[in-house]
Amino acid sequence: MKAIAPFLIAPFLLAACGERVIQPAPLAVQQAPDTSALGAGAATGVLGAGPAMQACSRVVVEDVLQRINAARASGFRCGRRAMGPVAPLKWDSSLYSAAERHSVDMARRNYFEHRSPDGADVKTRASAAHYKFRMMGENIAAGVHSMPEAMQAWFQSPGHCENIMTAEFQDVAVACAVQAGSEWGTYWTMVLGRK
Repeated sequence: MKAIAPFLIAPFLLAACGERVIQPAPLAVQQAPDTSALGAGAATGVLGAGPAMQACSRVVVEDVLQRINAARASGFRCGRRAMGPVAPLKWDSSLYSAAERHSVDMARRNYFEHRSPDGADVKTRASAAHYKFRMMGENIAAGVHSMPEAMQAWFQSPGHCENIMTAEFQDVAVACAVQAGSEWGTYWTMVLGRK
């Protein structure tokens, strides 16, 4: 079933044994974009992985951090909730591995959920990437063509925005994958964490 809002989003919070995970609902556009013009062909590409990933290759770590940390530095209104200024996030390569794994998996297997068809969740992916966490958050989006669009969609969604503005998070990474012929075309994952 297609989303009826411009984007479909999903925050998620899981608390167990001192660990906390926050995941808003998945965020997707109403119809899959035509990825053939992106040069994606039949293969799945990954953020920054060359010509097959033209839609995602525009994502630059410094740009992601600048957008996130500008909002965190000044405070931001997430829906009806005013979120005060908080410390900046730093990029984490282990979280990037977890984000990349999920974006690629969603693209290749043509699904759009926080939990994979075989049951893996953000905690599983972060642990596999050797990120020893006390708190995790995950935002996903699909069908958006660029990192600025993904960031805008997440900031316009109260649950995703609150994830980004949560003071307890210290680390972040964002990854994107493209799969021509899939339902949404592009799949974005942001993983936030605290060790």
